[in-house]
Amino acid sequence: MRMRSTDFGRYGGNGAPSGHRRVFGGYRGDHDTHLLCKENVKEYLHAHWEEKECQEDVELLRKQAKDDKELDGAVLIPESCSGDNADKEQAIQTVTNNILWQMSWDRKTTALKQLQGHMWREAYERGEIKGEVYEDVVPAIKEWRKACKKVYIYSSGSVEAQKLLFEYSVEGDLLELFDGHFDTKIGYKVEMESYRRIAQNIGCSTENILFLTDVTKEARAAEQAGVQVTIVVRPGNAELTEEERSHSITSFSELLLSGHK
Repeated sequence: MRMRSTDFGRYGGNGAPSGHRRVFGGYRGDHDTHLLCKENVKEYLHAHWEEKECQEDVELLRKQAKDDKELDGAVLIPESCSGDNADKEQAIQTVTNNILWQMSWDRKTTALKQLQGHMWREAYERGEIKGEVYEDVVPAIKEWRKACKKVYIYSSGSVEAQKLLFEYSVEGDLLELFDGHFDTKIGYKVEMESYRRIAQNIGCSTENILFLTDVTKEARAAEQAGVQVTIVVRPGNAELTEEERSHSITSFSELLLSGHK
């Protein structure tokens, strides 16, 4: 089973995006890795329930559920589900129901992504899944770094999950290619302020950042923050408007040939 890098995948070239000192991209897990969580979450909770890390995950999910209580179909996790006096079977079923509800709505909450990241870590370490990047990505990033460009990942997946994907990739450990990682702890990707926080965090003005994304809502949020954006067209993407297509690429070679500034 493989986990696919998206925004950087299949896009590479012989140089770096001109006029930018920072390049950002992200990834999303593929269908198989989501199935791994969906089909194995209850078994995972059973195996790790008494562990501190698992209980911290449950507590974070419980707090998220409290925030979600007004949403349609939301599954609350009462405080009685935590602690030594909890009915383990009932508690695990409740937490499982909450996780499956979040996944059914494709939620990007920090609580869900943290738990999923811990599940993926176990699968990576067992050799059950591998991170997969498109064939152009490694040479492209190496060229960017030679040109003194810094490269970061910003994803709704937890920082730990991001690092696992690139550490356990089919091409070996790729972590050295990246200067940093950001997840929803800095803010959601569809919120303008998230990009300003990132710029402040890395000590770079927003206009010197190029953000590559295949999600138009993320692109709009980044643009509102003053970040330069290029939409990366991927198979299965939502249809772009004519204006959005004018700011899109299908390969990094297009980005480089255009003299993007």
